[in-house]
Amino acid sequence: MPDDSPTIGLRVADTLAAVDSRQWDACALAPGSAGNPFLSYRFLKALEDSKSVGRRTGWQPQYLLAEDSEGGLLGAVPLYVKGHSQGEYVFDHGWAQAFERAGGRYYPKLQAAIPFTPVPGPRLFARPGPLADGVRDAMIDMLAKIVGDNGISSVHATFCTEAEWKRFGERGWLLRLGQQFHWHNEGYKSFDDFLGTLSSRKRKAIRKEREAVRREGLTIRALSGDDIKPEHWDAFFAFYMDTGGRKWGTPYLTRAFFDILGSTMADKVVLVMAEADGRPVGGALNLKGDDTLYGRYWGCLESHAFLHFEACYYQAIDYAVAHGLQRVEAGAQGDHKIQRGYLPVPTYSAHWIPDAGFRRAVADYLSRERPAVEQEIEGLMQYSPFKKENE
Repeated sequence: MPDDSPTIGLRVADTLAAVDSRQWDACALAPGSAGNPFLSYRFLKALEDSKSVGRRTGWQPQYLLAEDSEGGLLGAVPLYVKGHSQGEYVFDHGWAQAFERAGGRYYPKLQAAIPFTPVPGPRLFARPGPLADGVRDAMIDMLAKIVGDNGISSVHATFCTEAEWKRFGERGWLLRLGQQFHWHNEGYKSFDDFLGTLSSRKRKAIRKEREAVRREGLTIRALSGDDIKPEHWDAFFAFYMDTGGRKWGTPYLTRAFFDILGSTMADKVVLVMAEADGRPVGGALNLKGDDTLYGRYWGCLESHAFLHFEACYYQAIDYAVAHGLQRVEAGAQGDHKIQRGYLPVPTYSAHWIPDAGFRRAVADYLSRERPAVEQEIEGLMQYSPFKKENE
């Protein structure tokens, strides 16, 4: 009998210009993506057009595309060839060093990720429909085939969803756990409503921090859409460069990136700006999805007590409450976020390593790391600032 199953064609494209934007977003922003703006054509194209990704930064786009027999896009993976392990937030430097000490070549590797962005979300984009699961499986298998056929050490899908993580695992990938700190909106009507759920000591501490910022005489505003002017991007880029230069050397994002972001995605931007006597002194960049505010970059040119906490955490909560958003994701790392209402949650990554010996070593490491991460999350929850049942 003839095989009536639809054909899924797979190919790699080195630029999003080769992909129709509406078809990309139909896959990337499908139900279950929460309208995550980092997955969108506009965001990823801004990275390309601004030369924030490419040979200069060691993030060379190689998007994996799944297409039907007529060239329509069925699915995609945001995929990059990496010559280093910077800008990923899931650290594999130890793996690289071990493999190279054993005589292997770890770089280049492949990374299925959103560059420089530790925001969880789908990495296997699929157009809704009966073929979606088959498309995801085909793309997973093709990723493994690409590294196997080309002598590449590994491919890594970082900050994927839990459902994808399990799907990768079912197809033999190695699974890794991490953690972040997220704030959840429990139907709060105001910031004080949120504070009322905290223990007395934590509530007073936050109020003191916010009052200290007010005593500094700073004006703080959350700007979005047409309220964001070129001078705001000029100021924020200076903040970004200062923080980036101090923390990780050469920052990735170019000045052009922020211009493009402002012209194509201003409706998704929430830019918190702090001014002293009309002079911009610090700020935080957030992007918003359907139900989540995603905190990304922060910087300042002057030191003001507790400004970081105000701009990055408290202003984000204020905005989420005012706009009915369900969650604030404040980025990677930072145990200090707990006492400010941001609690630990697991994050997920999956890894394919063709070399049998190297694979066994990493699998052994992960078998010990995962329960340790689970225990750490459980332990950190003991420091939750929220009231206990007997309070």
